[in-house]
Amino acid sequence: MLTALLLAAEVAKMGGAIGAGLAVIGAGIGIGKIGGQAMDAMARQPEKMGDLRSSMIIAAALVEGVAFLAVIVALLAVVMK
Repeated sequence: MLTALLLAAEVAKMGGAIGAGLAVIGAGIGIGKIGGQAMDAMARQPEKMGDLRSSMIIAAALVEGVAFLAVIVALLAVVMK
């Protein structure tokens, strides 16, 4: 019984670590897509470059904030007993 509980705790820690990694990978992909689409839009309409740049930075910051929160939650799952 004790070994099953210890195994469950280790699996939970491993799940938290995997969750943190997936959050970072997802944020990287999301920010890359935001940047790529913004560059395409700037190439099509150079006169809108300032508005697009500020919108891109805000969207990337929101994605990064959500990813940061997900990493904190996942790492708390690793650290907590």
